[in-house]
Amino acid sequence: MQNPTDRLIVALDVPDALAGLKLADDLGDNVSFYKIGLGMLTGGGLALANELKQERGKRIFLDMKLFDIGATVENAVRGLAQFDLDFLTVHGDPHVVKAAKEGASGKDMEILAVTILTSLDRGDLDDCCIKSGDVQSLVLERAAKALEAGADG
Repeated sequence: MQNPTDRLIVALDVPDALAGLKLADDLGDNVSFYKIGLGMLTGGGLALANELKQERGKRIFLDMKLFDIGATVENAVRGLAQFDLDFLTVHGDPHVVKAAKEGASGKDMEILAVTILTSLDRGDLDDCCIKSGDVQSLVLERAAKALEAGADG
């Protein structure tokens, strides 16, 4: 049976890596999985990920939502894969997912596709010239395309 602590992912949405380490210390063995977001990245997030993964045996979910041309995404993911991450988010466009999977090739890192940012509503999507229709249907369509392109989730 899976340990419930393996299913809990704690977001390290704190100002910097030192605060992240403090939170991880406070939580101790009650948590085995942490999410590091884009904001933390500039505050020492990769060093924090490395410390938690290599020195403390924690699992790491890097929430980057990468989105760029294929070659750039592939190279970025290849570099990030060296940190032995468990999950990495990318935008769900098929070319982005395929590039990310190529960059993660040979590693155990799972690529998770973000279909649409949860902060966006239909008006935001219209402003960005994103396909018309209800948001739920658009999310499902984009999720299917991301999975077809090789996304792990």
